[in-house]
Amino acid sequence: MKSTEFRITRALPVGSMVKTCDNSGAKLLRVFSVVGAKTVKGRIPSAGVSDLVLASVRRGKPEMKKQKVYAVIVRQRKEYRRPDGTRIKFEDNSAVVLKDDKGGSPKGTMIKGAVAKEVCVRWPGIAKIASIIV
Repeated sequence: MKSTEFRITRALPVGSMVKTCDNSGAKLLRVFSVVGAKTVKGRIPSAGVSDLVLASVRRGKPEMKKQKVYAVIVRQRKEYRRPDGTRIKFEDNSAVVLKDDKGGSPKGTMIKGAVAKEVCVRWPGIAKIASIIV
């Protein structure tokens, strides 16, 4: 995982339900922790595009259900601003499930839909299997 120079609006607080856009077997994730989030006391941590989260699988294949997995947010509905001044938003919130380690290699072999450019800069393993990069 590389560091990023983008400052992205964090729109997915802990407790959010996020769809997956890969073929890992999970369909719906519930975010319960944002890795590396630093907040003020009492504030709920939130995640944005290209953030690493810990999530539990709520819907999916029986062997995946109730598992704790690492995931990377690849799309969010809330618009955010890029350094060149453009604003971008997607039509859904979506994530990609990673393998057990935090190395950045995805569990699935294909990603459905678009992936934000910020994710590809930070997570090269996801960029390799992404079909559309926006």
